[in-house]
Amino acid sequence: MYDLLIIGGGPAGYLAGERAGAAGLKTAVIEKREVGGTCLNEGCVPSKTFLNSAKIYDHAIHGAGFGVNVSGASIDQSAIVQRKNNVVKMLVGGVAASLKKNNAELIKGTAKITGKTDDGFKVDVDGTEYIGKQLLIASGSEAVVPPIPGVKEAIESGFAMTNREILDLETVPESLVIIGGGVIGLEMASYFGTVGSKVTVIEMLDKIAGPTEKEISKILQGELRKKGIVFKLGCKVTAVEENKVIYEKDGKQEEAEADKVLLSIGRKAHTADLGLESIGVQTERGVIITDEYMRTNVDGVYATGDVNGKIMLAHTAYRESEVVVNNITGKTDVMKYNAVPSVIYGD
Repeated sequence: MYDLLIIGGGPAGYLAGERAGAAGLKTAVIEKREVGGTCLNEGCVPSKTFLNSAKIYDHAIHGAGFGVNVSGASIDQSAIVQRKNNVVKMLVGGVAASLKKNNAELIKGTAKITGKTDDGFKVDVDGTEYIGKQLLIASGSEAVVPPIPGVKEAIESGFAMTNREILDLETVPESLVIIGGGVIGLEMASYFGTVGSKVTVIEMLDKIAGPTEKEISKILQGELRKKGIVFKLGCKVTAVEENKVIYEKDGKQEEAEADKVLLSIGRKAHTADLGLESIGVQTERGVIITDEYMRTNVDGVYATGDVNGKIMLAHTAYRESEVVVNNITGKTDVMKYNAVPSVIYGD
């Protein structure tokens, strides 16, 4: 029996685990992969290791303009991936150690909510049942895979990738088509454009960088164009075929050749197969509905991080989980979204 069971070991889950354990609550964090979630394992952190390598390479090949002559600079993509893996491994180990230090138990396996008893909420983890007086759902999100003809087959063949697969790519493709001009797409465009790929970004909107102000996105687009990155804005992808992406612009069909394709059109909350229906947790369009206290419609059940669909950023998840633990431990606290910083990185 636990005071708090947490499903998901990403930023929302592990921060809640650390805070709850430190406050004296008997706490367990359930994670099916590695702690750290998308941010640490296949998002924020690994992408920045790539971008830092790109920056060093860019400085080396353009060093003469600063009075520094470097000859023979080249990219070793497999070594960059290995460094990324080492950084991630070190930080994952740090998160696991912090949970242990704060007396939060880490349970490895796939969690599914199976119901509620007078004692609390029942969660099955690969055949073992755990019960928590209170439950925090922090199951995160996953890349959206659009129902575009050919996409499924392209992923299966390795021609198309999501953010997870591209961060393990050990060769630099000669040409890369990126579907989606948001944060993930632009980070990878910046990296691969710097290290030698011919990059084409296809975006449905008439601007890049999503909700970023037009003035800023225009400046960013200009800087990326200097790297040779080509932008196809106001375009709808209609098919992915062998070595090319088909898209429409003003009703006219066009195509972009590619050695690899990155799908980066967004992320969706991971709520499927969690067993939410067993306790009646309310969802809307796939996300869990929460109030300013991060409570769901079920008393004693909370949801923080990407799974509630508010703002899919690690620091937002931290703050949401802080609100939950504060309220559980008797300190009234509310979540506010009126001043959440965000950033798009290049090299």
